[in-house]
Amino acid sequence: MNLILLGAPGAGKGTQAEAISAKLSIPQISTGNMLREAVKNGTELGLKAKAAMDSGDLVSDEIVIGILKDRIAEDDAKNGYILDGFPRTVAQAEALDSMGVTIDHVLEIHVADERICARMSGRRVCEKCGASYHVEYKPTKVEGICDKCGGKAVQRADDAPETVLSRLEVYKEKTAPLKEYYAKTGKLLTVEGQEEVADTTKLVFEALGIQG
Repeated sequence: MNLILLGAPGAGKGTQAEAISAKLSIPQISTGNMLREAVKNGTELGLKAKAAMDSGDLVSDEIVIGILKDRIAEDDAKNGYILDGFPRTVAQAEALDSMGVTIDHVLEIHVADERICARMSGRRVCEKCGASYHVEYKPTKVEGICDKCGGKAVQRADDAPETVLSRLEVYKEKTAPLKEYYAKTGKLLTVEGQEEVADTTKLVFEALGIQG
């Protein structure tokens, strides 16, 4: 199953992608994590991505598609994958289509803006492996330490409240038209994000026809 997850920053896409990935044994491909890895490694694409991310803009299609093409060609993605954070614009969706990539379902997780702002301020991300946590909803076993790799779990600069509001505006302007694009193909499914992660996962599995 090839899936795309849509939703504003902080809607819980990453957490739900992890649940689907574990259930179906397909990789979660987070462009955000791939971009941060490129930034950390100081690659040419990474430096270009960093300049855009620091100013709150979306990274150019050319950079993201270059990184993504390499990733979905890897062996673990042969039986399907989950795209988390891509495509973000209609132009990227069209580029995906032109690459000959078949998408089975596009799942949108919808959460109100005010709830997203509250969620984001509590989010923590591992500096080493990119695993995502939340001080309230999904805390690390040891405060500030990643459960998976022992790295440092920190608040990202782009999770600060003023940056979150800016990112929500960018999302609405650039990404919301994707819903219309995929609705026309009959591939769009929408799930309302719940307070409890498990409740959202249940709705996600039902929407995708996955046995819980």
